[in-house]
Amino acid sequence: MTMTANVSWDGGVSFKAEGGTGHTVFMDGPADKGGQDKGSRPMEMMLIGLGGCSSFDVMTILQKSRQDVVSCEAKITAERADAVPAVFTKIHLHFVVSGRKLKDKVVARAIALSADEYCSASIMLAKGGVEITHDFEIIEVA
Repeated sequence: MTMTANVSWDGGVSFKAEGGTGHTVFMDGPADKGGQDKGSRPMEMMLIGLGGCSSFDVMTILQKSRQDVVSCEAKITAERADAVPAVFTKIHLHFVVSGRKLKDKVVARAIALSADEYCSASIMLAKGGVEITHDFEIIEVA
């Protein structure tokens, strides 16, 4: 499977990116490097992609498991190396899953399956030496 993207310079340290699907996002560097806060930082985009990839898997598995999910949020924190290149060294995904009568074991299994078998972004980063951890909380709603 081939994917495509095009990243175009938008002046200063700003860039416009368009994926093969035609959707556009903007990236910009920090102010101390000439950025104007016109978009997310490129490394933030990597975390956003990881969160989206994993959340997609988790929700797909929970829906197939007939869990009554009302909302699912992935809160991601990351640590980066102090030296250049400032690669990610640790990433933690904390899932907050809200719903009705959600089963703890099913949510845990969905997250584990995403981490170990399905989430291409997570697996790729882990193979690159990033320590990736996960946990979750369930919120019961009426």
